[in-house]
Amino acid sequence: MIQAVNINKSYGDLHVLQDISLQINQGEVVSIVGPSGAGKTTLLQILGTLDRPDSGTLRYGDTEVSKLKDKELARFRNRHIGFVFQAHHLLPEFSALENVCIPALIQGVPMKEAQARAQELLALMKVDHRASHKPAALSGGEQQRVAVARALMNNPMAVLADEPSGNLDSQHARQLHELFFRLREQLNQTFIIVTHNEELAAMADRKITIIDGKSTE
Repeated sequence: MIQAVNINKSYGDLHVLQDISLQINQGEVVSIVGPSGAGKTTLLQILGTLDRPDSGTLRYGDTEVSKLKDKELARFRNRHIGFVFQAHHLLPEFSALENVCIPALIQGVPMKEAQARAQELLALMKVDHRASHKPAALSGGEQQRVAVARALMNNPMAVLADEPSGNLDSQHARQLHELFFRLREQLNQTFIIVTHNEELAAMADRKITIIDGKSTE
């Protein structure tokens, strides 16, 4: 489903990614691990189309996204890729429900339809009783569940997560990890997760290790 071939990325004289090639199938949970500074987040940003490689190709299904122009790429990203970050990046002035609606509203989905979908996702995350609360009133674990719901809003081909449990205590981190696998079973959702959490990395279907800009499995 997702195919990256010979991805290279440099910043000045620093060659961060060197000929990275990988394929990720529908419904897989794949972890990306490695020491700090190895290039994990850079790879995730390129897979998520937030950054472009210096060379190499990236395909989502039949679409070679590395050839899309900026506006086309932004539309593709909104429709087909969900993101969960260590810092949840919920907008503080909006409720949980409104935050989850945002990707659909950007796509042009009518408000009522977006709210109905958001409510379903919050229920799936078991935080629907907090739908009207703003982020400041939610616990860290609740905020991340809302962020996961937002990532799922447009039925993405893949959800990309960067240290999603990094700010959570061990109990809430474990619950978040279990949630990813429950969503895979229920929705056949694909997850690509950069993590330092050994427990989460070991749970994944595959573990890709990045060391000195090169990948091994």
